[in-house]
Amino acid sequence: MFFDSHAHLDDRRFDGDRDEIFANLANHGVGLLMNIGCDLRSSLQSVALSHKYSFVYAAVGSHPDDAAQVDDGLLAMYRQLCADARVKAIGEIGLDYHYEDPTRDVQLPAFRRQLELARELDMPVIVHEREAHADGMELIRQFPEVTGVFHCYSGSLEQAKELVKRGWYIGFTGVVTFKNARKALEVAQWLPLDRILIETDCPYMAPEPHRGRRNDSRYVPLVAAKLAELRGLSPEEMGEITTDNAKRLFRIP
Repeated sequence: MFFDSHAHLDDRRFDGDRDEIFANLANHGVGLLMNIGCDLRSSLQSVALSHKYSFVYAAVGSHPDDAAQVDDGLLAMYRQLCADARVKAIGEIGLDYHYEDPTRDVQLPAFRRQLELARELDMPVIVHEREAHADGMELIRQFPEVTGVFHCYSGSLEQAKELVKRGWYIGFTGVVTFKNARKALEVAQWLPLDRILIETDCPYMAPEPHRGRRNDSRYVPLVAAKLAELRGLSPEEMGEITTDNAKRLFRIP
């Protein structure tokens, strides 16, 4: 069985065939799925999906793109949503300096406040970190009680080693199937097997041979297959390992 640990199936790009995708997941060996919030709207929709489908769980939070909206009122709404047993993490939260819109002086306090919420509620976090390695690591060092996953990992091997030492997990998308994925492959080859998660980040990051098209959770076995190849395992073995890891991180029985 495969667990897509990071999906955005609430995205409007799935409005035409969302139910069909969910109905077809089992035929691709996908038995569990974490749908991730990026703002209040998508967080609410993620929770709704988790109640509609028994194999779907939800995360709620504000992506760096939504950082300007993170205030006391929004955090209170996330706190309320986290009381729902189907909500298993706060995310995706973090930093993205690729475009710096909003600017880092807006992103940093939003990330900090959501880490504070995770510490308060004793919940794992799902971190989006792009071209902000130094600031991202500095902030998580200030919250040693909080762990989670750095999803769609783009950092260095040295950063990965520190994350693992601190109890974090690392998630890999279809990027590991790309020809230019040298850094991700280096980390994937080193990473302890009990710290690996697989994800699609759909509708983004479709793996080969679907690169450039809309991604969906039916493609997560392709990510597992590539990681299995790197580690001398079968795709099924990698699926079971990463499913166990995700269930442990998200405290799913």
